[in-house]
Amino acid sequence: MCRPLANLTRYSCCLFLLLAWITSAQFVLAADKLVALYSSHAVPYSMPWVAEELGLFKKYDIDFDFVYIPSSSTATAAILGNNVEVGLLGGVGIVNAYASGATDLVFIGSIKNVMTQSILAKPEFTKLEQLRGKRIGVTRIGSNTHFFSVQVFRRAGMNPDKDFTFIQTGGDNETLGALVSGRIDAAAMLPPTDGRAIALGFRYVVFGPDIGIPYAASTITTRRSVIAKRGPVVARFMRAMAEASKSMHRDKELVYRVMEKKLRIKDRAILDASYAIEMKVMEPRLELKAPAIQPMIEEVAKTNARANEIKPQDLMDRRYLTEMENSGFFSQLWSEKR
Repeated sequence: MCRPLANLTRYSCCLFLLLAWITSAQFVLAADKLVALYSSHAVPYSMPWVAEELGLFKKYDIDFDFVYIPSSSTATAAILGNNVEVGLLGGVGIVNAYASGATDLVFIGSIKNVMTQSILAKPEFTKLEQLRGKRIGVTRIGSNTHFFSVQVFRRAGMNPDKDFTFIQTGGDNETLGALVSGRIDAAAMLPPTDGRAIALGFRYVVFGPDIGIPYAASTITTRRSVIAKRGPVVARFMRAMAEASKSMHRDKELVYRVMEKKLRIKDRAILDASYAIEMKVMEPRLELKAPAIQPMIEEVAKTNARANEIKPQDLMDRRYLTEMENSGFFSQLWSEKR
């Protein structure tokens, strides 16, 4: 007499488990895949890692992948090649490609609008003039580090094309390795790589943050075609970045924890210096600034006359920033204590 009841109970349990599995599978399928890149091992590009640490991608139903593709020029090619949908990278590669006809590219936010690279060298070099005729390490020609070096040398009255030999290293860690091995005499570096070089006995010849060169140094870039097809997903990504930005400004220890986990940097002095330098210039609300884009247009115009026809606004799409402003999202976010 009890067997039918037992079978019914067993059947009910199986049905419950099946429904639970289907519900779970639907939840997983509901998360939208988004692939983004970062072009340098630096504090500003830690923002998606901070978002991950805080569970923000889960909050905004995004299945997120973050890949490293060094230097602005190479990263730009990856975006154009449909390998990624969003890029956190320096702006000069984007401007260069746009001037060459890749008008699908567009800036939707900026993490940093000032250059914070520095030039470091062996201890015997104490003045910039002493580097004349020497080998200068940059990640790639056309990258942020190359752009910074060119601007610094020009401001000092030197000719970057004739007075120096630029050596392409491929990435931040490779630049440090080339400096340590003696393959280059000096290098343009970002925090925290510059701090690692200082710890190894190298010294600043030029401390870039003191110069404050306007430049869209860390942008959030995508393609107009991606916005057209996946606008709501990109909007949720931008909200995750906005929340991560606030946390980075408010919680230093969180940033240190992420940097230690992702970049394996444990030296407190290096973390302190990197955080202090970058957070002074990072945009709390991811603001795009035309004056930071104009210098890149002018630089590209030296080799591509079509850049003279470009205005900063041509490269900017503020729809996500405007939506977060007008909806009160930014105001509410920054009014929260944490």
